[in-house]
Amino acid sequence: MAHTLRDDAWLHDHPQARADDLMQAFLNPEIKAIISTIGGNDSIRLLPYLDLDVMRDNPKIFMGYSDTAISHMAGFTAGLVSFYGPAIMAGFGENGGLFAYMVDSVCRTLFSSVPIGPILPNEDGWTVELLDWADADKQSQKRRLNPCGRWRFLQGRGVHRGPLIGGCFNVLDWLRGSNFWPDLGARRGAILFLETDEDAPPPKVFKYGLRTYAALGILQQLSGIFFGRPGPDPQTISQYDDVLRLVVAEEEGLMDLTIITQMDFGHTDPMFVLPYGVQAEINCGSRQLTILENAVVD
Repeated sequence: MAHTLRDDAWLHDHPQARADDLMQAFLNPEIKAIISTIGGNDSIRLLPYLDLDVMRDNPKIFMGYSDTAISHMAGFTAGLVSFYGPAIMAGFGENGGLFAYMVDSVCRTLFSSVPIGPILPNEDGWTVELLDWADADKQSQKRRLNPCGRWRFLQGRGVHRGPLIGGCFNVLDWLRGSNFWPDLGARRGAILFLETDEDAPPPKVFKYGLRTYAALGILQQLSGIFFGRPGPDPQTISQYDDVLRLVVAEEEGLMDLTIITQMDFGHTDPMFVLPYGVQAEINCGSRQLTILENAVVD
């Protein structure tokens, strides 16, 4: 786009130019998909310059994660199905080749108009290892993998359905009080997916945020909660599970709200793709997650 290769300092000073690039990408009929280069920490500065009518009237694939959750919420407000999934540098630019788990999810979600179907846990190992992209010698070096455990069904029973909505926990919080904060009252029964970034907030900060969700009446309206595997310290993973149990079950008494944790999306690789607003089903008995609808059309 027109400003893609401008230097960082210039782009920081001109958020409208970045928004203009995005709007032009939506308007260009030759562009079929828009994929974030990487995340960041200031996409919220683009919001005043986004045209929701343009996004609604020119639907196309839009994918990214982390800070891109801001743009996803703009698209969601406009009525667009977008995709919480891999970015170009962090995802498609994987050292030593793409993860098969991610490739399968992208193909099933974006390259087929049939219902997406069951989403299975990754069994091949996961990573948050950081290899310097500027070091050419490391471009073919595969990152070290941690062994995968199964997703954890912390609580819940029966079968539950609802539209998918969520993003990076840290980033979503910036939208509270704005017109882009998701109206879950209008999406009663939604399945909320959350994950944390590489600056993962301590479990106690996550606890405070969940208490805010409870005070806003959000937790009480959900059909389920998905929580991505938090990084970068594997030793703290169970502490986030403990916080979810504490706030949801013990403090709020929501014993039947289904919670699945240590899932394969967000800031650990590989990840599967979550389409916003698309219906998903959780079967607690068989411990199976299924996306019931297609997310693209031919």
